[in-house]
Amino acid sequence: MATPTTPQAPSPHNGGDWLDSWTPEDPETWDSTLAWKSLWITTFSLTLAFITWFLVSALAPVLNNIGFSLSTSQLYWLTAMPGLAGGGLRLVWMFLPPIMGTRRLVWMSTVLFLIPLVGWGLAVQNPDTPFAVLLMLAIMAGVGGGVFSGFMPSTSYFFPKAKQGTALGVQAGIGNFGVSIVQFVTPWIVGFGLIGAAQVFTDPKTGETKDVWYQNAAWIWVPFVLVAIVLAFTMLRSVPVQARGLRQQTDIFSNKHTWIMTLMYVITFGTFSGLAASFGLLIKEYYGADVFGAEAISPAQYAFYGALIGSAARVLAGPIADRVGGGRVTLVAILGIAACTAYSSFQLSPSSADDFARFFWGMMGIFFFTGVGNASTFKQMPMIFKPRQAGGVIGWTAAIAAFGPFVFGLMFATGYTVALFWLGVGVSLIGAAMCWHYYARPGAEMPS
Repeated sequence: MATPTTPQAPSPHNGGDWLDSWTPEDPETWDSTLAWKSLWITTFSLTLAFITWFLVSALAPVLNNIGFSLSTSQLYWLTAMPGLAGGGLRLVWMFLPPIMGTRRLVWMSTVLFLIPLVGWGLAVQNPDTPFAVLLMLAIMAGVGGGVFSGFMPSTSYFFPKAKQGTALGVQAGIGNFGVSIVQFVTPWIVGFGLIGAAQVFTDPKTGETKDVWYQNAAWIWVPFVLVAIVLAFTMLRSVPVQARGLRQQTDIFSNKHTWIMTLMYVITFGTFSGLAASFGLLIKEYYGADVFGAEAISPAQYAFYGALIGSAARVLAGPIADRVGGGRVTLVAILGIAACTAYSSFQLSPSSADDFARFFWGMMGIFFFTGVGNASTFKQMPMIFKPRQAGGVIGWTAAIAAFGPFVFGLMFATGYTVALFWLGVGVSLIGAAMCWHYYARPGAEMPS
């Protein structure tokens, strides 16, 4: 198992926000107050990042009800593009923590959230907004997904290995709550005027109309983003874990465990993010008004539960992984994903709206186990790799898994939903076998 290295003091040109030294493995010098303060401020910004990233998933199911004329395929593309952009941007952000430092990375990244939030706040007020513009705004929302690969590694630098499962589980879990927050708050916040003119919402079940203000779903977060920018700019510091440019950081790709852990995180977070982005549209497609009329299930009533369950499981599973080992918890999580995905695949041909309960609980099982696996994999990586490498691997795996919303949205848009579910089962079983062999079995090569 890799041993931690003593961080070196930063070069003078990096500025006064860099700490002179940081040795989290030494309990006599480790400043836990600064570590936890950094975690909470960064987590606040990360939650807003996920809100920004999944804003489109909360708006897409209702766009046609407020005057837009988009096909089912176009709606899935809107929910898919933040995932494509988020994954691509994570490939950039993963290299930034040891170059920019926590302070500059967090406050500058948070400023970027304002672009998609303001853009969507304006776009939903005009049903004639071209689809190309909506697609570009969906891509811009991907910045909220991209920052994860910078925020999480920079936080990992602050904590000793024994506490990284808890710290990263808390940060990522609470950050993931942003998905359920935006999906839960949106149906409520659009019910009264704050900024701009009202839209007319047509109920797909009854045909009744009412005034709504869907721009509120974006504008409401702007003040919180401004607060996060100020907190990060004034209160964060940077740990002197540095790399001389990009080349030094590419050494992670020669380690086979980078690729194995990428598979583990794709199975867990890739599934979580992909389903969270499309869950509302899945409910609408298989149990909505076009299928069951007045007996239809409302996506807004249930869509937020998946992300809520997955996020809560991630917070709770972090301390458990610290106690019993990340590898063992990841193995259980991946097997749980496989079982629940197989079960849910049989719920995609409902004969009545009453079948929704089986579909819902199968999906909740998937979300729960993805949350558990999200936490345990982040416990494993700091145990397997050196501190700087662990940060890079966290960023890389998070980047690849962030393509989940794009892959899931693309498959759903082209009608391969059942095939995708069974592909997930097969990949999960392969991942479980690899997790057992390398990390969880007695005498494993890298118990973690």
